[in-house]
Amino acid sequence: MKNASPISRSVSESLFETAKTYFPGGVNSPVRAFRSVEGTPLFIKKGDGCRIWDEDDNEFIDFCCSWGPLILGHNNPKIYSSVMAAMQNGASFGAPTRLENELAELILSRNPFIDRMRFVSSGTEAVMSALRLARGYTGRDKVIKFEGCYHGHVDAMLVKAGSGLATLGTSSSAGVPESFANETLVLPLNDVEALKACIAENKDQIACAIIEPIPANNGLLLQEKTFLLALRELCTEHGILLFFDEVISGFRVAFSGAAEYYGIAPDIVTYGKIIGGGLPVGAYGAKNEIMSHVAPEGPVYQAGTLSGNPVAMAAGIAQLTECAKPGFYEALAEKTNAFVDHINAYAKEKGYNFELVTIGSIFWLSFNGKKRIRRSDEIDSDMTGFKIIHRELLNRGVYLGPSGYEVGFISAAHDPESLTHAANMFCEALDVVFAAQI
Repeated sequence: MKNASPISRSVSESLFETAKTYFPGGVNSPVRAFRSVEGTPLFIKKGDGCRIWDEDDNEFIDFCCSWGPLILGHNNPKIYSSVMAAMQNGASFGAPTRLENELAELILSRNPFIDRMRFVSSGTEAVMSALRLARGYTGRDKVIKFEGCYHGHVDAMLVKAGSGLATLGTSSSAGVPESFANETLVLPLNDVEALKACIAENKDQIACAIIEPIPANNGLLLQEKTFLLALRELCTEHGILLFFDEVISGFRVAFSGAAEYYGIAPDIVTYGKIIGGGLPVGAYGAKNEIMSHVAPEGPVYQAGTLSGNPVAMAAGIAQLTECAKPGFYEALAEKTNAFVDHINAYAKEKGYNFELVTIGSIFWLSFNGKKRIRRSDEIDSDMTGFKIIHRELLNRGVYLGPSGYEVGFISAAHDPESLTHAANMFCEALDVVFAAQI
C-alpha cells in the first residue's frame, strides 16, 4: 500500500507562523500544536455535520469533535437556532436568567446522583471548585488521584506519582509549588491493595478520591467495575468523598454519565464539554447536604462573571434535549460498534498488532494488540504507529486529534456512508503503518 498524497497546508502554515508571534507555541492549548505528529497544525475554517474544512479547503470526516463536546456534530441546526435566539436578548448579564433554571431542570430531573449544581465556564474550573468543596465539607486536606487520569490544569491535579506504591506526588508542571503537590496522593489505577494501603497510611486526612470513572485522557483505560465498586465501598467506610470527574464521560456514555452506566453513585461529580453544546460550560454537583456548603449558602467560596452565561445555557439546553430522547445513546453506541468492528476485523485478518478500544461512542487507537490496558504504565510509549496513521488519515480526509494518548469520538451526525468510508481509510492507513514496521 502506497502512502497517500500529502494534503496542501500552505495557508495553515502561513497562519501558524503568524500565530507563533502571538501565542506560546503558536496555539492556545498545547495539544493543538501537532508536536507529537508530523506537519503543521491545521487551521479549521468551518464545520458542518460530521465534517470540517481547513483554511486550505481540505475536507475531513471529523473524529475529534472539538475533543468531545460536539455529540450532535458541527453546526447542529437546533443548537444554532437556540443560540441565535438567546443572542438577540443579549450575550451576558452577570445576573440570573430563566435559561439557567431550564438547563438545571433538564439535567437534575434525570440525574439521581445530585440534588443541586453550580454552573461554571470549563471542566477545569468545575474540578477546581469541587475540590475546594470537598475539602471545605470534610475539613480534610489530602486528595487521592489516580495516575493516568487528567483533571484539567488545576495545581493540585498536575501531579505525577512519586516513588513508592502509595506516596505523595511531585508536581509535573513548572509553577506548581511542591507544598500543593504534597497534599495529593497518587495511586495506580485498578489496584485495590494500593488504595487500601494509602487510606490506612493517611487515616482521617483524605477529603476525596477523584477519578475519571472512564479514564480517557491517557489512552482509554477502561476500569474493572469491581475496582470502581471497591473504591466506592472504601470511600464510604472511611468518610472520603468519591469524586467522579465526568467532564468527558458525562452525557457521552449515558445521560448521567459513567455513574449511570456503571450504576455507582459518586458524592461529587463534575461535567464539561457536552453540557455546553459547543460553548464553554462546566458544572459541579452533589447532594443537598454537600452543596449547602457553597457560597452564598455556605462557607466555600466560588464565583464567576460568566457562570450560567445565557448563550451557553441555550446551547446546552438544545443539545441535552436531543441527548435525553429515548434510544439516543443506544443508537450512538450501535453505529460506533459497527465502525470499530469493521476496522478491528480487518486488523485481525491482517495480523496487525492493533485494536480500536471502545465504550459508548468513544474509541482509542491501541497499538498494544489485544492486551487489556487498565493503567497508564501499561501503554507502549512508542507512538511511531500513531504518528504514521495520523498523517495517512489526514491525507485520506479523516481527522483525528493530534495525540496518540487522546481518544476519538463519534457523533449523531456521523452517517453510515461517512463511517464506512472512514473505516476503509483506516484500513488503508493501517496497511501503510505495518508495511513501515516490516
